[in-house]
Amino acid sequence: MDWTMKLATAALFLGLTMVVTRDEDEGDMCLYEALSDTDAVLCKGLEVFYPELGNIGCMFVPDCNNYRQKITHWAEPIVKFPRALEGATYILVMVDPDAPSRSSPKAQFWRHWLVTDIKGTDIKKGKLQGQELSPYQPPSPPAQTGFHRYQFFVYLQEGKNISLHSKENKTRASWKMDKFLNRFHLSEPEASTQFMTQNYQDSPNYQTPGTGSSEPRDKPK
Repeated sequence: MDWTMKLATAALFLGLTMVVTRDEDEGDMCLYEALSDTDAVLCKGLEVFYPELGNIGCMFVPDCNNYRQKITHWAEPIVKFPRALEGATYILVMVDPDAPSRSSPKAQFWRHWLVTDIKGTDIKKGKLQGQELSPYQPPSPPAQTGFHRYQFFVYLQEGKNISLHSKENKTRASWKMDKFLNRFHLSEPEASTQFMTQNYQDSPNYQTPGTGSSEPRDKPK
């Protein structure tokens, strides 16, 4: 292998680990960093697209262009399962296992989104025209709680009538996800992924209002 081929191979390898873009207006470098091998184990065949970011599956939300603040206000992402069976029906679950923090997850699992009766033909194309049992709630990690994992799972529904107990509907916190899965005999997910982000005010680049920052004063809910 000549040196040009070695250089191309090395560049490809690095490209799989991180992507760097430049903001043309500000001249800042925007780093898209992949999750660690330990956290990447969950990344299996599912794609999650947010505005401006693209597919954020298996990545950290970049600490640039106010992305970590914007994602707390954006509507639900496009979720694609390219290998979905066209005649099947699926369930989508989105949870935060790190509520209120990864070191002390007392409110695990926080249920961010739960959609049932999704046709395989739809989720294959990124359309979620199912029954929304828990409307989408954007990631809003509290300040000073570190990075949170936001996990997406797709399960085969197999004709089951899926519902939440009245007690489960009272709060999204401390959801007994394992009991929910066992109740409906849902086994291993057909596909999954996750991304990680932290409160935008915890960024080393964040400036508090009044110190020259153009950041809005509102805080994530």
